[in-house]
Amino acid sequence: MNDLIQIQNLNKSYGKKQVLRNVNLTLTSGKIVGLLGPNGSGKTTLIKILNGLLKDYQGHILIDGQPIGVHSKEIISYLPDEPYFENWMTTSDALHLFSDMYKDFDLNKALSLMERMDIEKKIKIKELSKGMKEKFQLALVMSRKAKIYILDEPIGGVDPAARDFILDIILNNYDQDAIVILSTHLIADIERIFDEVIFLKNGGVVLHEDSEELRVARQSSIDAIFREEFKC
Repeated sequence: MNDLIQIQNLNKSYGKKQVLRNVNLTLTSGKIVGLLGPNGSGKTTLIKILNGLLKDYQGHILIDGQPIGVHSKEIISYLPDEPYFENWMTTSDALHLFSDMYKDFDLNKALSLMERMDIEKKIKIKELSKGMKEKFQLALVMSRKAKIYILDEPIGGVDPAARDFILDIILNNYDQDAIVILSTHLIADIERIFDEVIFLKNGGVVLHEDSEELRVARQSSIDAIFREEFKC
């Protein structure tokens, strides 16, 4: 297993408001990691920094042994928590875009996932329901042979019946030497797939543990531990 992500003394502020505080994390390949915390805990800021979308921070980050830059963008497949396609685009336009942008994109895998989801090849993306949009975007992201997958709220807009299907797509479509970082509020629905969990609170890491060891030590589910840790 390789240390794919190394973060040392990461701090980030917006004006006087500090949103990340002395974050230190080492994340290794072959794991699905839950990035958990209440709203305002710093999860999305951390995700944006790892993706190279925020650059004004203090600290040191290495991704696959290199600073954030061209290499990290090539090996990270990112699913943001907001839709990221223009209204005029069809699903075919999005497929062409991914094919052009990412040399590790597997078009046949994407088409196969779309078929399983009953998504047409030339439908306008804006005509899809919110849940179908999220499924489609996830299909594209998981059709890359990336080293790192960062998924921000991948099941936020889908109904409970579709969540197992989404989890199945995640579990069966990432390389076993890759790492999946998954941010979610729906912990009870998804905790069974986590190998490790990170709890963020007020911008700092309060817990980073192996999921099964944590459950055994605390004799509780990750969801219950989270509720206890963050109760008002």
